[in-house]
Amino acid sequence: MKIVLNFVFFQLCWVACVWGGAQGYWWLGPAAVLAFLCWELLVSHNPVDDLKLVAVVAVIGLLVDSGYVMAGLMQFATPIPSSELAPIWIVAMWVSFALTLNHSMAWLKGKETTAVVFGALGGPFAYWIAWAAWDAVEFTGPLAVVLGVVGVVWAVATPLLLRLADMLHNVPQAEASLATE
Repeated sequence: MKIVLNFVFFQLCWVACVWGGAQGYWWLGPAAVLAFLCWELLVSHNPVDDLKLVAVVAVIGLLVDSGYVMAGLMQFATPIPSSELAPIWIVAMWVSFALTLNHSMAWLKGKETTAVVFGALGGPFAYWIAWAAWDAVEFTGPLAVVLGVVGVVWAVATPLLLRLADMLHNVPQAEASLATE
């Protein structure tokens, strides 16, 4: 049940981040993600590991999405704190994604090809939905180029983030024995 709730909370946070960012409510997504983070820390077997992962992935997300802006590929709605950086609501989205890596997305661990395909398709699809449904992002480069770059970035990032999650995740003995049964 925790795995299902993790996935549902991630989806709700994604919508809160994108819709809130598009509507000028930049704080809505981060508030939802903070609630998700608090819940996950309460139910997690390894809350310290989850916090370490969240911190690293937040920095990675800031760098990646700021890179898109600096490369002239996209601009985000409600660019708080700066139009030259990824907005706080995008970084919050990365935090919520980090909270899935050892939980609802853990099924991708060790499945490199599946993780690459998942990232290559899911990354561009998420940005496209944010653009098409809510105008939360504006593509300032050609659509095919922007989505292609996002696809390549997420095809690389997804398996690497899953490996990072493993590196930072200390599996308790009881959980490890359950995973091998």
